[in-house]
Amino acid sequence: MSAATAREVTEDAVEFDPFSQDFFDGAYDTYRRLRDEAPVYYNAKWDFWALTRYADVAPGTKDHELFSSAKGATLDTVKAHDDAIPAPKVIISMDPPEHEKMRKLVSKVFTPRAIAALEDMVRAKIYECLEAVDPRSFDIVADFSALFPNEVITTMLGVPKEDRDQIRHWLDLLLLRRPGEIATTKEGYEASMKTGIYYYNLIQKRRAQPQDDMISRLIETEIERDGVVEELTDVDISGFATMLGGAGAETVTKLVGNAMVSFADFPDQWRKLREDRSKIPAAVEELLRFEPPSQYQVRTATRDVTYYGTTIPAGSAVLLVTGSATRDERMFENPDVLDVDRERKMGFNLAFGYGVHSCLGAALARMESRIALDALLDLIPEYEVDRDGLRRVAMSNVCGWSNVPVRLRAG
Repeated sequence: MSAATAREVTEDAVEFDPFSQDFFDGAYDTYRRLRDEAPVYYNAKWDFWALTRYADVAPGTKDHELFSSAKGATLDTVKAHDDAIPAPKVIISMDPPEHEKMRKLVSKVFTPRAIAALEDMVRAKIYECLEAVDPRSFDIVADFSALFPNEVITTMLGVPKEDRDQIRHWLDLLLLRRPGEIATTKEGYEASMKTGIYYYNLIQKRRAQPQDDMISRLIETEIERDGVVEELTDVDISGFATMLGGAGAETVTKLVGNAMVSFADFPDQWRKLREDRSKIPAAVEELLRFEPPSQYQVRTATRDVTYYGTTIPAGSAVLLVTGSATRDERMFENPDVLDVDRERKMGFNLAFGYGVHSCLGAALARMESRIALDALLDLIPEYEVDRDGLRRVAMSNVCGWSNVPVRLRAG
């Protein structure tokens, strides 16, 4: 199907632009219209297609042969936009078999045993941040959830304490988007370069003097295949550290902020957790369904594929909108209601990927979120959100809040 024909199909229909204020503000009403009116959607401005129904997104996310990651994981890199940051060859921008080799190498630092061993450190970082706030009135994101995930992941990587805030500020600049602009800002581009150079230099230090951190372990990691020993290059490790620093910090930052706004909207669910802390892990899964920090995955169609009589041409950029799929009425009863007791089915949660690209750090993110919610239940068992102070982020793909001011309410 030509782009011109696609434009005619969607001319008077709903508009979806992932670089618009509508998207930054949480595009759930738009998603509903897309699922009903344009389940195969074409955006002429940015030249991409979008799938929004669960029945299409979930299998699409698993089908790496049809929907390739090799051209990049963001729309500006897939479209080879003039202002796009050159994409390092990282695991999220690979297809099998290259992806399998890289995943086997890096997954050695994410074994269940390795993650379980981090719990004491994670707990200490979370409580250290909370001890600095005034529970009577503070900002869930700016004073808490923007801080501890960055502390956790940069500590794991081996970033010295004095440099960790700088890494966080560079990441914020990199992800920032202005409404109507596909590419990162000039400041974001510079921040990306500085982050890559920083990690490259840190790798040289660890090669000279290894320490008990993830970068040192990645330097030592090797696998033997067909008699050939393979290991990660400095560029591989630098790209992985940059990607992990971003994913490891942003996901939990936004999840905890989203959680506290959602629980303020559904206070009966917060009450359930207060009365039964064993529900916290299920609550994390429901929060990831209800308002996931990552809203879509970008892929490239490797061949023509037809949905509902509309053909997406080979070579097209395709957004698999997981944030819409997990609100699909066809899959979930009352999807716009937060319900920590919701029955979970196979494929319930797409927030950490599905299939070969499932998130390596998912167990760590779940652990951080679980401990953070448990701590907040103690700190602010009854609270209210200052709605006037709520501020959304304007970021590429990432959905959530930059500011969530809360007040302790007497029980």
